[in-house]
Amino acid sequence: MLKVYKSVGETLVETGVLSEKGNWINLVNPTREEIQQVALQIGLPLDFLEYPLDEEETSRIEVEEGCVLIIIRVPIIRDDLYDTIPLGIIVTENIIVTVCLENIAILSDFYSSRMKGFYTFKKTRFLLQILYKTALHYLRHLRQIDKRSEEIQQKLHRSTRNEELIKLLSLEKSLVYFTTSLRANGIVMDKLLKFHLAKDPEPLEVDARLIKMYEEDEDLLEDVITENKQALEMSEIYAQILSSTMDAYASVISNNLNMIMKFLTSVTIVLMIPTMLASFYGMNVDLPFQRSAGAFAGIVVVSIVLSLVIVLIFRKRNMF
Repeated sequence: MLKVYKSVGETLVETGVLSEKGNWINLVNPTREEIQQVALQIGLPLDFLEYPLDEEETSRIEVEEGCVLIIIRVPIIRDDLYDTIPLGIIVTENIIVTVCLENIAILSDFYSSRMKGFYTFKKTRFLLQILYKTALHYLRHLRQIDKRSEEIQQKLHRSTRNEELIKLLSLEKSLVYFTTSLRANGIVMDKLLKFHLAKDPEPLEVDARLIKMYEEDEDLLEDVITENKQALEMSEIYAQILSSTMDAYASVISNNLNMIMKFLTSVTIVLMIPTMLASFYGMNVDLPFQRSAGAFAGIVVVSIVLSLVIVLIFRKRNMF
């Protein structure tokens, strides 16, 4: 899908002209034809548009003459599981391009006009706002993971199955993805900060006209770095807690199963007493009291009494 947006005053409008100055080109799982169309009309390297379409692509910054590619990992939810995918942001002198495999909520806040202070022609501000929204979405998903973890732990108190542990394992896997992506995103943000602070940008080979920061942008970049570090710390803490929790609840499940087996064994022993007496008096041989009219009642009474005695003994030893 190819969409082109442009800020006109305070309003964001959709346009069909690709190469107009101040445009935002948003590519979502684009076709080969759309990629080639953007590359030819804007003059972008074809690789810059294809890199973000690889799900395994890591966060980084690449520079070619006239444009800068910034790839970050953004959080998504797939089939009730948390994951991350790459988002490519290409900054040129006149236009900014975003490329992603899916229609992510981070960008929908921009083209649905829910983002204050957003203008497509302010490329650096737009870039930092995307990074800021990404960090906020990580924090939101981390709180959701923590809440889901607590709900699963409540069920684990009574569980004897592995289903809840498997769910916790999926959350732990998501936290590993989040931690890795946040750490890589942090490196990208640190590079942007170093570029801004560097008196000579040549070591980074970045044209200063492409990513030019004003005072408000500097404050926003500092906020982005702070939020990303907070999300990274939360992700690492949650991962450690979840790992230790899984080990503890694995022992709890094993103990719950042992308690059930102990109870069933006790019940089997109690039921064995009347079964044994009935088996003895079911034999086709001479037995005591076999001709007595109260033999059956006596056997039943003796069975009940012996069973109750066994139950009391087991109760005192916490077998029930």
